[in-house]
Formats: sequence, structure tokens, C-alpha cells
Amino acid sequence: MSNRLYSILSGLAILVVWALAAQIFANRLLPGPLQVLQFMSEEIRSGDLIWHLVITLCRVAAVYFVAMTIGSVVGLAMGRSRKVDRILDPWLIVLLNIPALVVIILAFVWVGLTEVAAISAVAINKIPNVVVTLREGARALDPGLDEMAKTFRMSRSDVLRHVTLPQLQPYFAAASRSGLALIWKIVLVVELLGRSNGVGFQIHLYFQLFDVTGILAYTIAFVFVMLFVEILLVQPLEQRASRWRIKPA
Repeated sequence: MSNRLYSILSGLAILVVWALAAQIFANRLLPGPLQVLQFMSEEIRSGDLIWHLVITLCRVAAVYFVAMTIGSVVGLAMGRSRKVDRILDPWLIVLLNIPALVVIILAFVWVGLTEVAAISAVAINKIPNVVVTLREGARALDPGLDEMAKTFRMSRSDVLRHVTLPQLQPYFAAASRSGLALIWKIVLVVELLGRSNGVGFQIHLYFQLFDVTGILAYTIAFVFVMLFVEILLVQPLEQRASRWRIKPA
């Protein structure tokens, strides 16, 4: 039995348990899968679900680009230079331990309820995690390969492309995958607290109405979108980036 079939059966088991629980409790606080699916289809036909999903995805993409770019540069600098590491390490520790909610609230108070504040708040929460991962990757680089590059007088661009980045690929993949999972969750909190659109805003709206069906519909819809991003984009890119590795016999 293939791993994909196991995954499908596990997903069906979740639906069965959910449907049985909804039947047993027969409560508006636990709608069944069909009820949620019907609500979701109505929201799709009206265009509301697609619109809010696109808005949230745009925010996730913007934060991801900013966090991965800044975090990778800072992480590599800290991993390659002890002086830079000593200077920035206290800042890193502080940022790692400030709660995300505090950063979000302060960003909205200082900058206002703007898109810049929303994206900046989420990026500030994610950048330290990227820095930590890439710093460890930079520290794990094989010095023997650097010596080989010097011996063959490779240019800096060639060293970066053929020596450094391939070794850092697993660390980029780890930071990227964990980053997506963390970013979209914090983006929903940001939308709940200070935006007038997006999946988080809609969840907050249905929470005020005590509409569990609406909450589940928007939550599940966005989870499915992020699963598709993982399966159709992240995993293929990761496989392509790691194809140079020699598979063990």
C-alpha cells in the first residue's frame, strides 16, 4: 500500500469521525462536513471566499519574501562571522522571545492599521526563526569545499552557486517549510486584530455571530489552499533543488 493511499485513508477517517460526532451531538456548535461544504460552496459562488483567500495569500507571500530574504542574509552573516554573531545575538534572543501578539499590537499602535504594519509585524515574528536556521547552516558548511574552491580559483558567484547554496539547501527548505506554517497562522491573527478583509477577518466576523459553520468553512478552505501550495509548489521546488545529491545505494 503506497504512502499516498495511507494519507487518503487517514483523511477519510477524519471526515468519518467528524460526521459521526456531528450526528451524535446534533448541535449547531458542531456542524457536519456536508453542512460546512454547502456553506463553502455558497461563499465561493458569491465570490467572498475567493476574494478573502486571495487577500490572505498575497499577505502570506509578501511576508514570506521579506522574512526569507532578510533572515537568510542575516543568518549567513552571523554564521560566517563571529564578530557579527556576537553583535546581533542579543537582538536575536530578544526577538525570539517577544510574543507575536505583542509585536502585532505595537505595530498597529505605532504605524496604524495599515498593510505595512500588518506585513511588518508578521515578518518581524518570522525573521528570527529564519536567522537561527540559516546561521546553523552557515556554521555547518564544509571548510574543505571552500579550500577546494580557492584551489581552483573559482569566482565568488561560482562559489556561492556551486559550493555554498547546495550545502545550505536543507536549511533553506527547513526554514521555508516551517516559515509557511508559522506565517499564515500569524497572518490570520493580524487580520483578526486590525484588517478589514482576509480569512482572519472573516473568522472573527463569524465568531462574533457564533457561526461555527462559517468559521470551519473559511479555516478548512485556507488549510486546503496551503496544502496545495505545499504539494504543488514547495515539495517540487525542494526536490529540484536537492536533485544534485547522490542517493545512497
